[in-house]
Amino acid sequence: MSQDGRGGTRTTGSHGGTAARLLARIAVLAAVGSLVGLVLAIGDGGLVVVLAGLLGLVVCAAGVWWFLAHRGAVRLIGALVAVAAPVGVLVLFAHDGLWRTALVLVLCWALALACARAALRRARPRRKTRSFPAPRPQRAFLIMNPKSGGGKVGRFGLVDRAEALGARVTVLDPAAPADVAALAREAVAGGADLLGVAGGDGTQALVAAVAAEHDLPFLVISAGTRNHFAMDLGLDRSDPARCLDALTDGEELRIDLGEVGGRPFVNTVSFGVYADVVQRPEYRDDKAGTALTLMPDLLVGEGVRRLDARIDDTTLTSQQALLISNNAYTSPDVLSGGGRRPSLDDGELGVLGIRVEGAAEAADLAVRGSQSTGLTVTTARRVEVTSSTTGDTGRDDSGTSGSASTPGADASGTDASGTDEIPVAVDGEALRMTTPVVCTLRPGALRVLVPRDRPGVVVPAPRVDWRRLFDLAFGRPVPSLQGQDS
Repeated sequence: MSQDGRGGTRTTGSHGGTAARLLARIAVLAAVGSLVGLVLAIGDGGLVVVLAGLLGLVVCAAGVWWFLAHRGAVRLIGALVAVAAPVGVLVLFAHDGLWRTALVLVLCWALALACARAALRRARPRRKTRSFPAPRPQRAFLIMNPKSGGGKVGRFGLVDRAEALGARVTVLDPAAPADVAALAREAVAGGADLLGVAGGDGTQALVAAVAAEHDLPFLVISAGTRNHFAMDLGLDRSDPARCLDALTDGEELRIDLGEVGGRPFVNTVSFGVYADVVQRPEYRDDKAGTALTLMPDLLVGEGVRRLDARIDDTTLTSQQALLISNNAYTSPDVLSGGGRRPSLDDGELGVLGIRVEGAAEAADLAVRGSQSTGLTVTTARRVEVTSSTTGDTGRDDSGTSGSASTPGADASGTDASGTDEIPVAVDGEALRMTTPVVCTLRPGALRVLVPRDRPGVVVPAPRVDWRRLFDLAFGRPVPSLQGQDS
């Protein structure tokens, strides 16, 4: 067992190393087997399988782009193409008797990827966030939103359970919006030794900032809708009452806290397309319909706002969307609501930039993934975002602006003083901020109290690095292992 410079541990026993090497060899053999199988099957349609599969993927991606970026007949055609492409490939395989070849190739490649990830995970387990013993809080103060998550506070009896454990609970009144940060500060002034929230991630962030300001532990109760913050902490999202176990049998984690324009965030800050969409009042009641209505104008409409960003010392220009996260996600799946952050204490922002302006670029993104020129994935200590266009953004068919307005701001996002404002979604909350908008991170600023038993703690699959895998499989030292996660 070895310990890294930040207090986390990695297992380096011989058993783990032997298993990793065996899995790496299986992965290499499976990958080679899929290539050999392809060569041997060329006469039986193997090449057709590969080419048809790639063509189907490209055409499907183009159809999705037409569906999102256009209206009317073009949108309908795009939907038909997106569905017909994969169906056509399957029909071709079945009609020409190629399905067995396709199945063998897919299974071999799937086995190669599964074993590769398992080998790299075993060879170098990811550093775990260091935990500290935590005394039982004596004056815990919890804020609960009864509407959050469709009424989880009432459904799971969280108020009664928390009060039975000695906590003081304030239940928000949905009819009278409250300043949760002010409530938290009043509790601190009254002697609270822990602050906690049962609610959405936006509310969690505001109270977490007060806890960090006063160096108090913070309790996350997974009573929100998606509970992404709770998920990355490993908390039970199916039963938020289990989060209260931290009050009697807890441990403390030191994690980072993000800040954007002076406002805290625990998950992500979004600029561009998504931020424009969530500004609309109707988005809460009809997310898909609102997004589809606005997408054509946000993606290819005239006068569309684009984003520029200064990422540490690197410049990124004309982006359609930017997502800045409190620590990096393992994959761009976060765009569709998936993806996880393997740690929350690496001290770096995750940065994801997207620029796709046509069907060809959409196809390139589908085929090449993170290697596509339309996708930027990196990390940074500081990100500064500005707007490269000041034209109207997000107009729907009626000509109504697609961005929520603020007092003194016109449709282009410029206020009465001439200062440019852009839509920003902070942990899902729709805001507008004056450019340049600066995102930073406060390493180790937040003390989070969590239960010792956290069923959601998992080790995300690492990115497959074939060079490293070959080194592991054939006995050479695995490069760049010290101080760097897979």
